[in-house]
Amino acid sequence: MIHALTNSAKALAAVLVEENAALAALDLPRAASLLPAKRAATDSFVAAHARHAADGRPNGSAPAGLGILGARLADLAAENRHLLDRALTVQHRVLDIIAQAVPRASSQAPRYSANGGLVDRTRALPVAITANV
Repeated sequence: MIHALTNSAKALAAVLVEENAALAALDLPRAASLLPAKRAATDSFVAAHARHAADGRPNGSAPAGLGILGARLADLAAENRHLLDRALTVQHRVLDIIAQAVPRASSQAPRYSANGGLVDRTRALPVAITANV
């Protein structure tokens, strides 16, 4: 039981380290690509922890290394939360900049209707933005 818990904790820590590095670099596509691995590692850790708890051992009976690994996981999770919050803040700012720039840019460019005539500039037109990542 202890080996499964230790191995799953190490696997989760490795995924968190990788995701934290991606988030620190604001490489959001790479961070998002780690979601399936993070979910799998988290599920494995939770299941191993539940099996260990169901084993009926008192909390003090775990090896000392497991406590150190648990503290490392807690630190990595706290860093992950901070980096995720920062990434969301940056993404929100970028979207705000785009949302403010589109009306200004579209108001300066000539607009044409489907039949080729100029469209009245006072009427707001819908805007769509796409991105290839």
